[in-house]
Amino acid sequence: MDGSLVVVITITAALIFDVINGFHDAANSIATVVSTRVLSPRLAVLWAASFNFIALFIFHQGVANTISKIIHLEGANPGAYVIVVMCGLFGAIVWNLFTWLLGLPSSSSHALIGGLSGAGIAFGGSAALQLPMLTKTLYFIILAPLIGLLLGGLLMWGVFWLFRRMRPQKVDRTFRLAQLVSAAAYSIGHGGNDAQKTMGVIWAVMIAGGMLPETSTSVPRWVILASYGAMAFGTAIGGWRIVKTMGMGLTHLKPVGGFCAEVAGAVTLFVATYLKVPVSTTHTITGAIIGVGFVTKARGVRWALATRIVWAWILTIPAAALVGGGTTLLAHALGAW
Repeated sequence: MDGSLVVVITITAALIFDVINGFHDAANSIATVVSTRVLSPRLAVLWAASFNFIALFIFHQGVANTISKIIHLEGANPGAYVIVVMCGLFGAIVWNLFTWLLGLPSSSSHALIGGLSGAGIAFGGSAALQLPMLTKTLYFIILAPLIGLLLGGLLMWGVFWLFRRMRPQKVDRTFRLAQLVSAAAYSIGHGGNDAQKTMGVIWAVMIAGGMLPETSTSVPRWVILASYGAMAFGTAIGGWRIVKTMGMGLTHLKPVGGFCAEVAGAVTLFVATYLKVPVSTTHTITGAIIGVGFVTKARGVRWALATRIVWAWILTIPAAALVGGGTTLLAHALGAW
């Protein structure tokens, strides 16, 4: 197969993953604002999609740079590298669709990292993994939900104290308006971190395929626009199965709780993106929702469902890696390189 065609197919696969990432993770942006009935599902996804796209004017390409260096295939020809990346994307897409069908909010970010890592190991062994780039991502598997949980809980305590003398009806009206702002902030953080992952994959593939020089230090403008556009489109078409799990299954949220969860999630994502870490937006908002629910009423958190979600998190990287690695071995057996 012509090398340029393989690159084009892989770029297309990356953008398809970006769309799936958007509708799979739409719940992250809109679950709280829908469950508190501040916005209808249709308006909520349009609101979130708009701010997903606006994120491109705010963040640079630090996360993209991290993702582009997840694997290094010593001695691989450009065509083999591109095919390995395509196999990694396939692993991520398969796991995303599987968890979406089950209504489980797994991490698209970790599915991508798992798929690429599994494909890289299948091609070149453990030496293919760039551990410095992987390490900070692995740290945030634990840190992201914990930071979200802690910030969500602290914000909820603070709001309880500040508004303790205000009538509940007035608090509800106030935070219905405030939640529009917090949902927008979270959607900006979601788009800024997640869209860059696709940018990083396309950037690496274009360099390997000879479409960009090896010394390239910036992502082409059209790649940035396409990545953010695909993410926003995916969010706009929604992922209602996971919205029900996140916004209605974990705990009962009121507007004040939704506001605190979204602000906690947004702060975590902004910090992670500044540090160039491809963090899981799913882990972040889930931790924040649980933190809010725990402060409001610990027994109000549905811990059995939370346990299922944690198991999905644990399995994401190895499951996507198995699919990505298996697809790579199959491609090699079929003479792809």
